[in-house]
Amino acid sequence: MGLGRIDVHAGDFKKGLEHQYVHGKFLMKTEGKFLREKIKPTEIAKLEEASEEAVVSLGGAAGWGLTGSVLLGPVGLLAGLILGGKGKDTTFICEFKDGRKFLGTAPSKVFNELQKQLMVSSF
Repeated sequence: MGLGRIDVHAGDFKKGLEHQYVHGKFLMKTEGKFLREKIKPTEIAKLEEASEEAVVSLGGAAGWGLTGSVLLGPVGLLAGLILGGKGKDTTFICEFKDGRKFLGTAPSKVFNELQKQLMVSSF
């Protein structure tokens, strides 16, 4: 698989469009660091399409690693991310084995590739 953008909304990685899934690995930007960190999909502990219940459950139980920030602000923003996005995008929660996580949106083909990679690595 080639290039796919990931728009991070909340979590342990910098918010915005500075993230990618390229040639079988994440290229994720963290606050204060210039270079992107390479993370293999075999490091995914949990991957699920975002629903209000999943976001509140994961965010409420473990927090999002946002120093002093609210999870996402108003509930309307969350509904807009999940329901009001482009039909070809998927909003999802990704948690890595090291405990870091993010709520992001990516093209559906990127999300499907991540699901495939997670299934392959679990066998």
